[in-house]
Amino acid sequence: MWCDWSSLPLLVLVWELSVVRVETAPCQTCHKLTDSFIKGLEVTSSKNFGGGNTAWEEEKLAKYARSETRLLEIVEGACEKTDFECNQLLEQIEDQVETWWFHRQQEAPDLFDWLCIEELRLCCPPGRYGPQCKECLSGPGGVCGGLGRCEGEGTRLGDGGCVCDPGYSGQLCQNCGDGYYREKSSNHSTAACAACYHSCNKCLGPQDYKCLDCKPGWILHDNKCIDTDECGTELARCPTNTYCHNTDGSYECRGCDQACVGCMGSGPARCKKCARGYRLRGSKCIDIDECSERAIACPGLNEACTNEEGSFHCDCAQGFIRRDSICVENKLPTGPEKGLFDDMTEDEVLVLQQMFFGVVICALATLAAKGDMVFTAIFIGGVAAMAGYWFTEKGDYMLDGFLKGR
Repeated sequence: MWCDWSSLPLLVLVWELSVVRVETAPCQTCHKLTDSFIKGLEVTSSKNFGGGNTAWEEEKLAKYARSETRLLEIVEGACEKTDFECNQLLEQIEDQVETWWFHRQQEAPDLFDWLCIEELRLCCPPGRYGPQCKECLSGPGGVCGGLGRCEGEGTRLGDGGCVCDPGYSGQLCQNCGDGYYREKSSNHSTAACAACYHSCNKCLGPQDYKCLDCKPGWILHDNKCIDTDECGTELARCPTNTYCHNTDGSYECRGCDQACVGCMGSGPARCKKCARGYRLRGSKCIDIDECSERAIACPGLNEACTNEEGSFHCDCAQGFIRRDSICVENKLPTGPEKGLFDDMTEDEVLVLQQMFFGVVICALATLAAKGDMVFTAIFIGGVAAMAGYWFTEKGDYMLDGFLKGR
């Protein structure tokens, strides 16, 4: 679009529509765009077409300084990609930028004045404001007497009223504001305004005894501002279960202690009435130990009472767990089951082993005494085998395990 001159009638229509669309765009966006454009001019000031026969290109294609190639380079870097307002404005006014670049640059070298003030009418010159760029109120010190700013100055917005600096008031900021006084001047110039004592609304000096009027929450007495104790009057309005605490020039409502229902100050000794779970002892509301005072604080089976501040709660006793609101015995296994002889000492186990072998040998001996050759052979073989096995570590381990029920 930057060089399609054959579509001039269409461009004129687009220009007219674009002016309407950008009338509400902020002046600062236009100012930022033109500043960025000027920086682009500076960056490209020493460049040329580059490559090939530069002298021929400049002769045939016009000098780089006024070329469309340079204009495109500047335009491409005029707005950051994430700056939506800048890119939107640039898209709407590209025709005006071309006009200035090719036709108006010599007679209107200040792009901001020509584009933002004259063409787009988004901004006003310094010291002017509003749609018609009216003059701001001015005094001996300049706009707003040099002690404030003109509302809307430099834009097509605002009402032109003076917004005074802190400490100043009036149409041209020529007066001292509330809480300030006029200092003495050593020459004929207007003296500055300085702050009064912090409780004074009007004063003759910075001292606390030079007050003429007080700020809210203070009372004037002998040219001093004395703090009003709202808590001692009906001025304080505190909600239920809070109390009034006086502060300089005001008050604040603070919460009562948890032992209180209504209070006159902080702590359990300033209660109007004790809360549930507390009782008055002397002048102080103290916690009631329901666990020791109630006969059956926790009526449930296998429950234990635990006292807490202002109340108590019931838990299952040790070894019990709560199931369906009832404390039942916790039968979860706590370890491997014991064997039959796990609680016996080693000496006791040894005695049992000896008794076991004695019983076996006696039984075999009895059968052998009857003359039965089979049992006689078993007896002799069994005695020999058991005697040999008895003295081995493996046999001892087997018998020990057998006697312990493993």
